[in-house]
Amino acid sequence: MISWFNCMMAIIWREGLRFIHQKERFFSALVRPLLWLFVFAAGFRAALGLSITPPYQTYVTYEIYIVPGLCAMIQLFNAMQSSLALVYDREMGAMRLLMTSPFPRWWLLISKLLAGVSVSILQVYAFLAVAALYGIRFPAVGYVAVLPALLVSGLMLGAIGLVLSANIKSLENFAGIMNFVVFPMFFLSTALYPLWKMAESSPLLRDICSWNPFTQATEAIRFGLYGKFSPEAALWLMVYLAVFLALCLIEVRHLRNRTRSEQPAR
Repeated sequence: MISWFNCMMAIIWREGLRFIHQKERFFSALVRPLLWLFVFAAGFRAALGLSITPPYQTYVTYEIYIVPGLCAMIQLFNAMQSSLALVYDREMGAMRLLMTSPFPRWWLLISKLLAGVSVSILQVYAFLAVAALYGIRFPAVGYVAVLPALLVSGLMLGAIGLVLSANIKSLENFAGIMNFVVFPMFFLSTALYPLWKMAESSPLLRDICSWNPFTQATEAIRFGLYGKFSPEAALWLMVYLAVFLALCLIEVRHLRNRTRSEQPAR
């Protein structure tokens, strides 16, 4: 068990060192949601009215409403960046070395996911700290209660990224697919608008948003920030996590054969 733990910590440490050496990655992860918070939310504050819906006990400003969605957006983009690094490792040959490890591939997969989630959680708390300086604060218990939601949602979004990276052979293709996945997931969710608001324009749009995994991640974080628990969001998050983890394991099973076939013949 100690060797298995050391293997996990080595992968997490490697991801942490990569994150430290790429400082622009940290700032870019914060600039994107902060722009949405300071610019987009300010413009829609008066245009969009919000009714009192759980977990809110009173009317809230639009800036407060979109913070959970922006937290989930940080995790989504970090998941895609971690998957992009996996494609890079496969092209550079580091993935072939990892596959020679005596540890099971499912353990390597879990370790890789936890490494990415650890980085994304640090980015989320940094964003919440800046939001608190801006005047957007949540109950003190919420900053602790949201941690399980961030962990599960980060694992689920990271698994989506790994499924994509396992089926993409070049960095150029991954960049296009990433935009094709990230933006529909973000805009077709409750990150920017509540479901009842979408139902006013299109019931079909509301149904699509309710089935979106990103919606469940956003709602779990939203309830967690207020120290509350959403059984529906938690249930769907676990279902999506199990589905995408199973797909990851199926893809990783064939990853060694793919990396061998991609290796140039001597």
